[in-house]
Amino acid sequence: MELPCWCLLLLSCLESLSANNDFFTSIGQMTDLLYTEKDLVTSLKDYIRAEENKLEQVKRWADKLDSLTSTATQDPEGFLGHPVNAFKLMKRLNTEWGNLESLVLSDTTDGFISNLTIQRQYFPTDEDQTGAAKALLRLQDTYKLDANTISTGDLPGVKHKNRMTVEDCYELGKVAYTEADYYHTELWMAQALRQLEEGEESPLDKVTVLDYLSYAIYQQGELERALDYTKKLLQLDPEHQRAKGNQKYFEYQLEKEEKKEKTTEKETEQQDRGKRDTTQTKKKKSQKTFSLIPERKKYEMLCRGEGIRMTPRRQSKLFCRYYDNKHNPKFVLGPVKQQDEWDRPYIVRYIDIISDEEIEKIKQLAKPRLRRATISNPVTGVLETAPYRISKSAWLTSYEDPVVEKINQRIEDLTGLEMDTAEELQVANYGVGGQYEPHFDFGRKDEPDAFKELGTGNRIATWLFYMSDVSAGGATVFPDVGASVGPQKGTAVFWYNLFASGEGDYSTRHAACPVLVGNKWVSNKWIHERGQEWRRPCGLNETE
Repeated sequence: MELPCWCLLLLSCLESLSANNDFFTSIGQMTDLLYTEKDLVTSLKDYIRAEENKLEQVKRWADKLDSLTSTATQDPEGFLGHPVNAFKLMKRLNTEWGNLESLVLSDTTDGFISNLTIQRQYFPTDEDQTGAAKALLRLQDTYKLDANTISTGDLPGVKHKNRMTVEDCYELGKVAYTEADYYHTELWMAQALRQLEEGEESPLDKVTVLDYLSYAIYQQGELERALDYTKKLLQLDPEHQRAKGNQKYFEYQLEKEEKKEKTTEKETEQQDRGKRDTTQTKKKKSQKTFSLIPERKKYEMLCRGEGIRMTPRRQSKLFCRYYDNKHNPKFVLGPVKQQDEWDRPYIVRYIDIISDEEIEKIKQLAKPRLRRATISNPVTGVLETAPYRISKSAWLTSYEDPVVEKINQRIEDLTGLEMDTAEELQVANYGVGGQYEPHFDFGRKDEPDAFKELGTGNRIATWLFYMSDVSAGGATVFPDVGASVGPQKGTAVFWYNLFASGEGDYSTRHAACPVLVGNKWVSNKWIHERGQEWRRPCGLNETE
């Protein structure tokens, strides 16, 4: 039996989906799911139309028989005295009611159910749903967003605003609860409760939400608030056994604390005096320099656009220019636009360096091959996925398409570095809240075998193309130096990972901030030491 064209197209799409998983790690591949869902909606509407048509036939039959039997039962003998009426009664009961039975029992769900069954095996998994939920929590922390802002969809740069339901908020709270993350459990259960109290209709009730909320607050050590919410729960459900037990326990614990406070009143006064002294010390300590702030906090600050350490004096020494790389013949008549982004480490951006057509071709080549991005385990050297790298990537070789070869040659012409020993062009697409936390591109001294199998030495430099604009988030930041570089479609940034001496430049430790709103595509070229001996001669000083 031949399959219809739409079915063959669907199977082709599903084969593409079946080769991948971890949908939440790539917005680009998640778009396929939208088309899958659209196809299911079309199939569902076909089923609804079939059911409506069947019911309409049954309704017409019932209306006809209702009128007929009402007339006939007023004078049964007179009605059946007409031979045609008698014949039609026999025919209806013997044949037509049987036909109606067949119609009622006919199954119109076959097309929809078979379509759903085929596609369900390629649906996102529990891991995808949990991954997307954790991404929202990560975005909430990194960009300091309150639960109500996320729930109402009021995010910067959004085009398609969508509100979260009570069930959505509850689901986020449950994911946090499963991870023993009681801070986020409280935030999202409180948001679910707020929406219920505002009158939003939901199959969930306040009792269920309050049960989680009170426990999450208790786990954070706030007994009084936990007791207040437990009492609210019992007002709604006085027979709730767990809440009744919790109320007694919370009251007992609070009573113990009050007794303890009374017996140690003098100690408390002394502690208060000590605290006043400590406060003055803390004020002095709070005047820390940016360099002493923990890396995680610096990373999040930079992602929010805070803590950028560029002084006006240093800024005045950064320039933009037309660049031809020492009169390279390819750029003498058409130099490229180059812009200084940072001084130490020296980071430059090339403007309009890759065309929209080239970007679309690169994405087209990469998309079917996208796989969950991995990191090299520093202990075992084995490639593995990591929760701090949420993206999918694919590698493109120069012989696959002229566009890839052309791009590689352009990088060589502009940097003056040999591309034959560089790694293949890596294309990456970030997922929900996609990020790559602080890392080095080069191998450190405690990783002597980092690139041993390549035989091309360490990663001397990084070239990074931005292949999409991002509405919010997604910057490349350098926490150690307080630098932030925003994604700008059609541009590329370049920096050296190693000093001319071959020593690693630790100030190049960088990160990709979580994408708050938008779809981030990048591609990068990691350039290695071998082949650069005459192109970038070794320096005499270690940090030269």
